[in-house]
Amino acid sequence: MSDRLSALDASFLYLEDYTTPMHVGGVAVFRRPRVGFDYDAVLALIERRLSLVPRYRQRVMQVPGRLARPVWVDDQDFDITYHVRRSALPRPGTDEQLHELVARLMSRKLDHTRPLWETYLVEGLSRNRVAVITKTHQAMVDGIGALDIGQVLLDFESGGDGAPTDDLWMPRPEPSSVALVTEAVTDAVQRPGEVVENVRAAVADATATVRKVGRAVGGVASAVRTAVVPAPSGPLNGPTSTQRRFAVARAKLDDLRAVRQAHGGTINDVVLAVVAGALGNWLLSRGEMAGPSSTLRAMVPMSIRGSSGAPEVSAYLLDLPVGETNPAVRLHQVGHAMRAHSESGQSVAADALVKVSGFAPPTLHALGARVASGFSDRLFNVLVTNVPGPQVPLYAAGARMVEMFPVVPLAKNQSLAIGVTSYDGGVFFGLNADRDAMPDVDVLAAMIGEALDEMIGTVDA
Repeated sequence: MSDRLSALDASFLYLEDYTTPMHVGGVAVFRRPRVGFDYDAVLALIERRLSLVPRYRQRVMQVPGRLARPVWVDDQDFDITYHVRRSALPRPGTDEQLHELVARLMSRKLDHTRPLWETYLVEGLSRNRVAVITKTHQAMVDGIGALDIGQVLLDFESGGDGAPTDDLWMPRPEPSSVALVTEAVTDAVQRPGEVVENVRAAVADATATVRKVGRAVGGVASAVRTAVVPAPSGPLNGPTSTQRRFAVARAKLDDLRAVRQAHGGTINDVVLAVVAGALGNWLLSRGEMAGPSSTLRAMVPMSIRGSSGAPEVSAYLLDLPVGETNPAVRLHQVGHAMRAHSESGQSVAADALVKVSGFAPPTLHALGARVASGFSDRLFNVLVTNVPGPQVPLYAAGARMVEMFPVVPLAKNQSLAIGVTSYDGGVFFGLNADRDAMPDVDVLAAMIGEALDEMIGTVDA
């Protein structure tokens, strides 16, 4: 029996077009050791680890006539040097040059005729650093059969040897067209309604695909329509172009902890309040009206513990108080909204969005991207994912990782997605923006730092 894509994973292929590539990315910056951590070392490390993620040697194969969802098949011509690439920055190798490279790489769709991932070793970065940029299609990252490739590279010790390995890997033969059609017909007999949905999904646009998934979970779209007020209009929602801009901001986790201890709430509340303050200042810098009661709607995925004790995922729609100029008041407003939201009818609609967009992905960044697909133009203005990471150093091929920035994809009619990751005492903001709509994304990134300084100032006040 063929390994068929789930309805959710297949929907990401249907949703994708040249303005909205559906891959999640990451930028890891390493301190280069005296020896090692060159292209050959990274290539060898990934090759040894591929047995941990068999999906990364598989490609998508369509069923003739689109009678059923596509299947995963081993890539008969798998070439790891196609997927692991080498790049270099021209002198002086600034962070801005790296960010421009990230933007260009993330703007390009992955090749659907090959396994849906790419990794770039970027040399020439100033201050004896090197970067690794990863791209993984959301259809690949289901949290069960495949994780993001970046998670496979890292070790807790600098002397990791890269085990395990499987030098004898041989691709399984691809199923014939006849076999695929036969399986599709068998599935249609056993589940007669599914073939209709498959054909409809193959020819439908992104909106129709999302509605298809909504019908599959039963009443979700209706719950969204009745329970959620449309997001405020503004510059963050408009036609999405084919190109991106990327910017970053940094913070110290101890500073966020100090704010939390002084005012209560959670680290995530502090992050969201800082983002709200930065967005408010950014709107003013653009000449946009931002009165005391002005808000922007954020989609905020959250990790919770279910009744069975197993981790579950919920998402919240939060009105960020971008018009509030007092940072302490802004933080209390965010904290109150996050607490109240989980107990209100809004949380039911947000949970419904999670069902539409996927359940239990390997990271909240991937969840956030799934939640965003197809709804951003009317339900929220900006996506903010915050994923806590390990607070100890991680290594790849002996090189210590010093920074890690997420790159969360944009959904249709969305101009900005913010990914936040904490790691080894730092907090790292990755801002992925539409190139045409946000030529000033670096201004917003700088304002995140200013909003954080303003928030820290309330601790001593």
